[in-house]
Amino acid sequence: MNKTYSAKPSEVTRRWILVDASEAPLGRVATVIATYLTGKNKPMYTPHIDCGDYVVVINAGDLKVTGNKLEDKKYYNYSGFPSGLKETTLKEKMEKNPASAIELAVKGMLPKNKLAAERLKRLRVFADANHEHTAQQPQKVEVKRG
Repeated sequence: MNKTYSAKPSEVTRRWILVDASEAPLGRVATVIATYLTGKNKPMYTPHIDCGDYVVVINAGDLKVTGNKLEDKKYYNYSGFPSGLKETTLKEKMEKNPASAIELAVKGMLPKNKLAAERLKRLRVFADANHEHTAQQPQKVEVKRG
């Protein structure tokens, strides 16, 4: 009888993946990134072991969204005090820091467990095509457009 394979932390090998955010809409890009960060694209995937790869995202400033999301999509921040609710649109967030929109979208797609913070540390987002990880020779991954 075959036994179920369970990966050990010492067996995990991490690759570097390059994703171009200007190729597809925000949601499509974020799902591809979340898949590589969790390691679900690998046959050795184990839910309680962090098997994911490093992901470098370029061209975050040229991010595409469909419909009216630039004005309609809202991000909320609540301080905990009365009248402490701050509301920003996706357009304002992109003008201030384009990387934060991708980071928040990916964070929402990761499982809410103890591994999430470590997975997010392996995400590197850059506003333009220049990035500081050329020495790691990241492999370019195509994002399918819907």
